[in-house]
Amino acid sequence: MEDQLLDVLIIGSGPAGLSAAIYAKRANLSVLVAEKEYMGTGQIAESDCVDNYLGMPGMNGFDLGEAFRAHAQKLGVEFYEGMADSFSKQPDCWKVHFQEGKELCSKTIIYCAGAAHRHLGIAGEEEYIGKGVSYCAVCDGAFYRGKQTAVIGGGDTALGDALYLSDLCEKVYIIHRREQFRGSAKTVAQLRETENVEMITSAVPKRITGEQTVTALELKDGRTIPVSGAFVAVGMEPLTSPLQGVVDLDDSGYVVADETGVTSTPGFFAAGDVRTKALRQVVTAVSDGANAATSAAAYLMQEK
Repeated sequence: MEDQLLDVLIIGSGPAGLSAAIYAKRANLSVLVAEKEYMGTGQIAESDCVDNYLGMPGMNGFDLGEAFRAHAQKLGVEFYEGMADSFSKQPDCWKVHFQEGKELCSKTIIYCAGAAHRHLGIAGEEEYIGKGVSYCAVCDGAFYRGKQTAVIGGGDTALGDALYLSDLCEKVYIIHRREQFRGSAKTVAQLRETENVEMITSAVPKRITGEQTVTALELKDGRTIPVSGAFVAVGMEPLTSPLQGVVDLDDSGYVVADETGVTSTPGFFAAGDVRTKALRQVVTAVSDGANAATSAAAYLMQEK
């Protein structure tokens, strides 16, 4: 299928991309999903527990992602491993170039590349990535069993990370720059009742220090927190750099699109964490994928 003119080329194999693939396939369209890593299912795989997806409370994120992928594969959805780095509109199709040199052509694009972890931008952060600095508590938390760690952030991801680490670590600090947390009040209450969790609010990290690995987190107010691990959970950045000049982006780099997935450029659709919206969760990603595929199918019908 890689060398034929596709009806729909989906960029990204997270919940949005897999949902789009299922809906496009059920619409009898030729579909190919381009994924940046083999057998990937997006950031959902990093979640220890997804407790807010309807009908599947307490589901492990990896298992939920695998279930999404298995559904797509059962319908015959095909996958291509590669990172798309440019898009050009041709008279009859979109030509997509991949980093490894491959080019694919499709009548429509559904862009679901997601977002990447935002960095703090403080001294020591880049130096100690993989040596005490992590952006995924579920991935790396086991390495800090019985040790002291810090989670930096105030949203649901940070709170969930702290709760997860509290079962593994001797002590968990939550460092948040504001007095109030942005995440779930229920989780905040649960953390306040957890003996080995300490919340440090109105505090801003200044430097991550260490020797061969992280040993401490310095705050701007002069305090030093002794930790072996620093888990950064301060939000995401949309992976939309290849879309400069292709579709309209907002000031933060997100694709300007509503729930239909329709962008400023005909035949190019966006779904999931890359588009402008208030809530970025698995349930909204799945919905986005379904809507974008439906919009793509309607567009193809109009173009016939």
